[in-house]
Amino acid sequence: MLAPISRWLLIVLLVLPISAWALEPEAQAAKNEGMRLYNIGHSTAAMPYLRQAAEAGDVEAMYYMGEAERRQQMMGLTRAAMEWYLKAAAEGDAYSMLQLFRGGACTAGDRCPEGFEDWHHAALAITQPQAEAGDPDAMLAMYHIQRMFEASRRAGEWLERAAEAGQPEAQTLLGRQILSGRGWYLTNGRRVSAAEEWFRRAAEQGYVPAMNELASVLANLERYEDAWYWYVQASDNGHINGRQWLGNCYMEPERDSICQVDQDLVKGWTIYYAIDQEVDGTSSRRSLQLRRELISDAERREAEELAGAEWIGREPPLSRFPPRFGY
Repeated sequence: MLAPISRWLLIVLLVLPISAWALEPEAQAAKNEGMRLYNIGHSTAAMPYLRQAAEAGDVEAMYYMGEAERRQQMMGLTRAAMEWYLKAAAEGDAYSMLQLFRGGACTAGDRCPEGFEDWHHAALAITQPQAEAGDPDAMLAMYHIQRMFEASRRAGEWLERAAEAGQPEAQTLLGRQILSGRGWYLTNGRRVSAAEEWFRRAAEQGYVPAMNELASVLANLERYEDAWYWYVQASDNGHINGRQWLGNCYMEPERDSICQVDQDLVKGWTIYYAIDQEVDGTSSRRSLQLRRELISDAERREAEELAGAEWIGREPPLSRFPPRFGY
């Protein structure tokens, strides 16, 4: 049985980052494959790979083992999920502590952190000093922690601090919240412009979900050339939606003003076929079925060979980019 977190251990963790240990190449390769599968929704298939990295001491893999186990039972805190979260929490992972709190590990499972009322208090104790010292990732974690305390105003302040400090996930989340009604803006145009600015700041740092969000906003503003640029960037960096836009536009560019390319049926079919082969549950198979008559059998064979040679398995891998925490 995992020993509870003590106040002494929390103090040690404050001065020793959990990222201080590097994985051996074999375990790192296993983690990479596990995360690839997890990020396209194949959490069950991801588990053997994530377990290898977790058992080698990777704290992030421990957390995602908990997430994968939790997904098996309609997002409930199973015993297996709880054990992985407890292992990660013992290494100082705040998000594991929040999942333990949200799942009732202390109240229902009698697995409480030593010296704290519940797990969100332990998460606060380890995260707030880091956030106050200027760590943008800790600032984002503070946003989630304060939400667990139902302190919405303080949560919002931490989200803004994280965004201002350059944390791209926080910038993207803030942009989404602005679009959904956060804050007061004189006109809807100013609201959209404010969201666009946050998405752009994150996208220009290379944060792929922000590229997709920025492209969508620009498309709605009818700035189609800019929107196309960012969809291409999203695709090049593995975003499934961006990749689908490429396939759509090469197949039928006349159907949407976003498309800034000439028709290339072979390339469009290649892209859609590659997505369908790599990721379940997308609209790509339906798109192939609907457009089958646009392309000859010979062109389809050519496209499917190109998919295997040039698109399937390319780096970075396709991803749905699920958030680390919050769902």
